Amino acid sequence: MEEKKQVDFGFGCMRLPLLQADKPDSFDYEKIAQLVDAFLQQGFTYFDTAYTYHGYHGEEGVRRALVERYPRDRFQLATKLPLRDFKDAEDMAAIFQEQLAHCGVDYFDFYLLHNMGTNVYEKCRKYGAFDFLCRRRAEGKIRQAGMSFHDTPELLDEILAQYGEGLDFLQLQVNYMDWEQPNVQARRCLEIARKYGKPVTVMEPCKGGTLVNLPAEAEALLRAQRPEASNASWAMRLAASQEGVTRVLSGMNSLEQIQDNGNTFQRFAPVTPQELEVIRQVTGIIEKNTPVPCTGCAYCTHDCPKNIAIPQYFALFNNISRITGSFSSQAVYYNNLTLRHGKASDCIGCGQCEKACPQHLPIRKYLRDVAAKFEKGPSFPVRE
Repeated sequence: MEEKKQVDFGFGCMRLPLLQADKPDSFDYEKIAQLVDAFLQQGFTYFDTAYTYHGYHGEEGVRRALVERYPRDRFQLATKLPLRDFKDAEDMAAIFQEQLAHCGVDYFDFYLLHNMGTNVYEKCRKYGAFDFLCRRRAEGKIRQAGMSFHDTPELLDEILAQYGEGLDFLQLQVNYMDWEQPNVQARRCLEIARKYGKPVTVMEPCKGGTLVNLPAEAEALLRAQRPEASNASWAMRLAASQEGVTRVLSGMNSLEQIQDNGNTFQRFAPVTPQELEVIRQVTGIIEKNTPVPCTGCAYCTHDCPKNIAIPQYFALFNNISRITGSFSSQAVYYNNLTLRHGKASDCIGCGQCEKACPQHLPIRKYLRDVAAKFEKGPSFPVRE
């Protein structure tokens, strides 16, 4: 008899409830405490935060809501080294000590290199970030070392080939919309993780709310198949059903979400072939509800004088248009792409792309929209 797949469920702490929406450290501690209590009461223990969350106050928020209210053996805590922020090897050590103090703990159960990608990889190599993880693990300051990743499968393969022995797990963006998206390539990244035998913790299973707030036509398909199941549960189950996935994270800000997601994992059932076909149909409907009907053929990029990654930028723009909350993860992918390609604003309006486009899209107009969204939108917080 085949053993039933077990998948852990984690509480993502990137979007904790606030008293003032425009003040990232105005935590609603009464509400957060209720969420923490309900999560633990359901039997789950994993909390995921980071140095940069909530304007560099996220770890302190978790300390007050969790660490100061429960014994250390009642929870597992994960946080991350901010790869954009550290200056050198000494600064990595200083930040780590800050994090221990922020969280009020003597060790971290899980510790990750945060948002690994093209923009920070060479910096990590230069200052020994992977060796830093191994040393902290040997000292008992962290129990498991990992890496959250936002870039191409090729880069993931390169990193794991060289530094994989020092990594116990990976954190990848996996959801049914990003399964084949050229800017994320969730399927291929999972394949690389399996190639190196690395268990995967999934982030963004609902793609920032996109897979919860569905077009009516798509939601009707899911209801017809499983009338009592929430949209979120479909997304969670799809991510959790993948080979090699051992944990799925969700950022929750209501008791209803805690209850619904908890039920999904307490009674976890992998998606069936019939359900996969429904998900494919839903994916198609969502893709139709996009502002840029780009097929990703990439004909437009041939001979582009500025080497602009047009299809990838359009994919990110479409993703943003379907997301109801933060677009920070999409902005990470955009920034990574601009390191290797021209920015959307670099377009000189020559029109070669539009002549090549089989969809006859007004590409130059769309590139202006992309630039307005990604190059003039909210910036990442800067460490002082």
